Amino acid sequence: MARRTRLDAELVRRGLARSREQAAALVEAGRVQLRGVPARKAAAMVDPADPLLVTGEDPTTEYVSRGGHKLAGALAAFAPGGLGVTGRRCLDAGASTGGFTDVLLRAGAAEVVAVDVGYGQLAWSLRNDVRVRVFERTNVRTLTPEVIDGAVDLTVADLSFISLRLVLPALAGCTRPDGDLALMVKPQFEVGKERVGAGGVVRDPALRAEAVLDVATAAAQLGLGLADVAASPLPGPSGNVEFFVWLRRDAPAADPERVRAVVAAGPQGFPSPAEAPDSASEEVPG
Repeated sequence: MARRTRLDAELVRRGLARSREQAAALVEAGRVQLRGVPARKAAAMVDPADPLLVTGEDPTTEYVSRGGHKLAGALAAFAPGGLGVTGRRCLDAGASTGGFTDVLLRAGAAEVVAVDVGYGQLAWSLRNDVRVRVFERTNVRTLTPEVIDGAVDLTVADLSFISLRLVLPALAGCTRPDGDLALMVKPQFEVGKERVGAGGVVRDPALRAEAVLDVATAAAQLGLGLADVAASPLPGPSGNVEFFVWLRRDAPAADPERVRAVVAAGPQGFPSPAEAPDSASEEVPG
């Protein structure tokens, strides 16, 4: 008798989803039919012979995780200012399933160094892509160019449970002097536990702006200016509004009024994968 497997794993095995995270999202959205009936749980056990159907748009054309839409939105926002990806060697700090890595590859990155403190999370399609180098069980806070075989042209980051201010020295050190950093600021990990509201959500716009400005100040101490700032087009899992900062050495110091205006405006929507410009993870303090 054939061995039964989890529904989310079987969807990936059959090429109906690009990752187990995406498969679970498809089930939750009611887009997966198991034996002709909508599936209820991603953990349901299925037989290899069970008929499976995914309705709606082809999920294999979507990003491997929801987080991909966040970076795609940031790249679209920063593109008019000259931030590009094509032909560049990139670092994805806190790669997790690989949403950011996926976006970078689609935008034309020559190589993506995917780093995460966890193990076995990166989507199989990305793990087997020759343009991706995987560094697992690796603490971003102690990362050096020697570990990843040289500095990169562009660094992106989606880190949780740690302040960006603590990892900025390592990220800046792994980025070429003429390179760029597009980092996601999560206010809930910047303002201090005592100022985070119910459910772990930072609702005060003043605190959100303070979080962004604190990261910009830490970056300035490393010689990095703030080229631009943009709200993430999608909220975090608990509803936190997040922000991207674009840092470079030749950029000016942060303009507090500009930062506060962006924070006040909030998310402005996000592009589909086809509209992304051509140009999640959890990092525990070590």
